[in-house]
Amino acid sequence: MQAPGAPALPLQSRQGDTPPCPAAPRPPADSGGGPLVAGSEHSQSGSAEPGAHRPRPVPEGIPAQPDAATRAAVPQGAGPDPESGDADTPADVVAEAARAATDAPSTAGAPAEQARHAGREAREQAGPQTPVQPLAQGQAQAQAQPDRRKDRSGQKAGAGEQRRGAAQAPPPGGQERRTGQRVPFGRPMPMRRDGDRLRFVGAATRRIARGMDLDEIVMGLCRATVPTFSDAILVYLREPLPVGDERPVGPLVLRLRRTDRIPDERDTEGVYVPPPVPEQPAELSVVTNELCEVRPGSALGEVLRGVRPVFTDTEPARAALDELLGEDSELAVPDGRRTILAPLRGRRRVIGAALFLRRPERLAFEPDDLLVAAQLATHSALGIDKAVLYGREAYIADELQRTMLPETLPRPTGVRLASRYLPAAETARVGGDWYDAIPLPGSRVALVVGDVMGHSMTSAAIMGQLRTTAQTLAGLDLPPQEVLHHLDEQAQRLGTDRMATCLYAVYDPVSHRITIANAGHPPPVLLHLGGEAEVLRVPPGAPIGVGGVDFEAVELDAPAGATLLLYTDGLVESRLRDVWTGIEQLREKLAATAQLTGPDHPPPLEALCDDVLDMLGPGDRDDDIALLAARFDGIAPSDVAYWFLDPEDSAPGRARRLARRALDRWGLEELTDSVELLVSEVVTNAVRYATRPVTLRLLRTDVLRCEVGDDVGQLPRLRQARATDEGGRGLYLVNKLARRWGATRLSTGKVVWFELNRG
Repeated sequence: MQAPGAPALPLQSRQGDTPPCPAAPRPPADSGGGPLVAGSEHSQSGSAEPGAHRPRPVPEGIPAQPDAATRAAVPQGAGPDPESGDADTPADVVAEAARAATDAPSTAGAPAEQARHAGREAREQAGPQTPVQPLAQGQAQAQAQPDRRKDRSGQKAGAGEQRRGAAQAPPPGGQERRTGQRVPFGRPMPMRRDGDRLRFVGAATRRIARGMDLDEIVMGLCRATVPTFSDAILVYLREPLPVGDERPVGPLVLRLRRTDRIPDERDTEGVYVPPPVPEQPAELSVVTNELCEVRPGSALGEVLRGVRPVFTDTEPARAALDELLGEDSELAVPDGRRTILAPLRGRRRVIGAALFLRRPERLAFEPDDLLVAAQLATHSALGIDKAVLYGREAYIADELQRTMLPETLPRPTGVRLASRYLPAAETARVGGDWYDAIPLPGSRVALVVGDVMGHSMTSAAIMGQLRTTAQTLAGLDLPPQEVLHHLDEQAQRLGTDRMATCLYAVYDPVSHRITIANAGHPPPVLLHLGGEAEVLRVPPGAPIGVGGVDFEAVELDAPAGATLLLYTDGLVESRLRDVWTGIEQLREKLAATAQLTGPDHPPPLEALCDDVLDMLGPGDRDDDIALLAARFDGIAPSDVAYWFLDPEDSAPGRARRLARRALDRWGLEELTDSVELLVSEVVTNAVRYATRPVTLRLLRTDVLRCEVGDDVGQLPRLRQARATDEGGRGLYLVNKLARRWGATRLSTGKVVWFELNRG
């Protein structure tokens, strides 16, 4: 019979002798506590959903919810016996409570009719009750068994977590359900299912695979395992690491590369609290042995040869661990299966070892954790192998690029230089862009900038060959257009698809003129002293490698204080802008930078190069960039003395007198003796073989430079004269007294020069 005022409950049968349905099975002991909800697999409140199991029938006469008297009479701990396989139904529990409330005789084994009478008597004594909503079977069972709704820590267990079978983390200071051990705050619970391990291995290997270099891979291994898999990790790597197929020489030496561990203590608010300084070293906190030499046939050597991870609870593994850490190590290793030693094996050989440790208060490793350690070690070792190979290739490419470009720029007379080079990408520091500054006879300097198609190792190799050819041609003192013509022929010999652009300029500080020839390269920009930036009009020409094309040179003024900027197209062209738009932006950038220093002072050369590169945006780095800036200081006419000498026997004497007068005019009388001796020797050698007038020029800059030119192409050689020789000592004296000296072949002969310090 239905209780007065209570809503109707769905029943499968209204017969009083309907047998009760079997009770829901009790959740396992390690499921985190709390009963499973029987109404639906996807509900934590017990309410039924479509497709879910129907609620269990409630026998007629049993109220939907126990009243106050009934709840008060339910004994503490009423519910199924944990030792037996049978469980009381909610009807039995309520009937027992009703009998206890009315002091009725025991109704164990009585028919259902007696239970219904006992319930009615209990309700009559308790008075009218407030109507309540119907409850699902899971809720009725949970209310009848309050001791099963909470775990030992007093926290409610989520039905969804119980359904998934995942262990619920204990509160701070709580205990682990299965073992009863205390779990400190912030420590992760151990993985108990194969699915948890698979998900962890997948996430850890992805994190390890993201690393590109050695440090990133080792850090990824440490961060992926601590604290999820272990409380601490020590990673040892071979010293030195073998590269590719190289056979290591010498003994196997392991060096500690990285360690990681979780903090010792944390408060409940997540703020780190440093532990008190202990009298003895704390566990997992002190490592003293950073270098270990693995002896052949030793316990550690056998473990590394076995490749598979091992627990250190056995005698051989413990001996291997002691050998790895060192006999005098102060690292406290936990007992039992709380330490895993995993060899790191690359493609061909063992390259290191990883040590996983757990604290004594945490659960020990399980046998399945050895498989996890093996997966982590394998992925890490292969990643380290690839990182070492990648590092070697990047080093070779970087060294190739550095040797192709000038290590330092020269310091020619009358011009100051600055340069920049930016690769297209940090991971591939190679390209076909190059720049160069080559000193020429007569205090001139050749300025070269070029760009080979592409930015690969092949482009860098082609660039190196073209740069070497340009240096050789510059040493012959050929005109700029002739240099580009020979470069075009060299590019055709290298291959049919070897294309490059190049700009070749020669600056003369005495005449303040510059001669430029262009082969399909962006035009240079000249920044005047007043702040005006001008794009020089140079014939574009065809790129190098086309063949059958003539090149044209133009001669322009190069006033003192002006700055010439040579660059490659990577500076002014990208996916976001065309080349002429970039050139205009470069011109405006130079003019704006010059305005900051005023019209009478040019901007500093190094700072100017940095400001030019600042104009690049985030999407403007499609190609590598070469930049060469030249500040024209020139040589004033008052610092130059120039004469023509006829090839006669009296020429050396006249040269001495002219040099003495120039030194007196410049106030360099202390150099008179040395200059007269050296000029006499060089002019004598020139007059002996020359057929045309000999030139003599003195230049006063930071040093005193003397140049003697003739029409003989053969260069003089320094040799040791014998005691009986009448000549051959002139260049020996020049080599001993001069600061520097040299000889350069010209298209019309040669120039022999020397320099002296000005005191």
